[in-house]
Amino acid sequence: MDIIRPIKKDKADIKKIVSKSIEVLILLLLSAIFIFPFIWMLSTSFKNPQEMMQLPPTIIPNDIVLGNYTTAWNSGPFFRYLLNSIFVTGSILIVQFLVMVPAAYAFSKIKFRGEKVLFGLLLIGLMIPPQVTFLPVYMMMSKFGFINTYVPLIIPFMTSSFGIFLLRQNFMQISDEIIEAAKLDNTSDLKIMFKIMVPMAKPAVITFILFNFIYHWNNYFWPLVMTNTDAIRTLPIGVALLKSSEGITAWNVIMAGNIILILPIILVYIFANKKVKEAFMYSGIK
Repeated sequence: MDIIRPIKKDKADIKKIVSKSIEVLILLLLSAIFIFPFIWMLSTSFKNPQEMMQLPPTIIPNDIVLGNYTTAWNSGPFFRYLLNSIFVTGSILIVQFLVMVPAAYAFSKIKFRGEKVLFGLLLIGLMIPPQVTFLPVYMMMSKFGFINTYVPLIIPFMTSSFGIFLLRQNFMQISDEIIEAAKLDNTSDLKIMFKIMVPMAKPAVITFILFNFIYHWNNYFWPLVMTNTDAIRTLPIGVALLKSSEGITAWNVIMAGNIILILPIILVYIFANKKVKEAFMYSGIK
């Protein structure tokens, strides 16, 4: 019996090690599949046209061409595109935040008639693809004469059902005793929301900002439909318009433009990654 038990234990340990190794290999394979397009894009952005078209292709360029980034930046009013993207994305995030916080606070801490009905409508809003509303919103903006202005790029995104739901879930984890204590000190609901609730739900707020920043920074279709001049166009449209001096699609220059486009997203994600994980754990979504 004393001999059999160690043997069984060794077999169990070996089985566990093999299972863990297979799991790690699968995760590494999936990671490689997801990261390869970015590596290829980064590699192509440093290649000259000849090396870009050669077969078999190479991952590491023989000659690093930094001029592709200069060409991409100077091929159009890229600085104007960048400012437009910053203004539009920043405006959307600020307005959504100001709408999201009171709504989430009301759904989580205030009892009122019709609360369940309104929250049900909010959940239904999460299930409706935004593409469904594009045509009626376009017709409305066209009728009001807002085409090729900042208005249609910002107004249709003033609220976020996902943001309200995410923050509500986090607000519900905060004890009502904290709010009652604040009200005993004659603290207004406005101060409770922004000076007590929001700091305590900081991971959820950062998650909301990150997700919406990525979506609106990369938004291509809606700005393409709503703008027709460089003065209003955003960075994704500018990257899509990149061409060589002969009017030929220069993929190395386009890839350089795409690196410029996604660089802010990478920096924001690196900064907010930890807070995103915390928010999902606290909200009960993960």
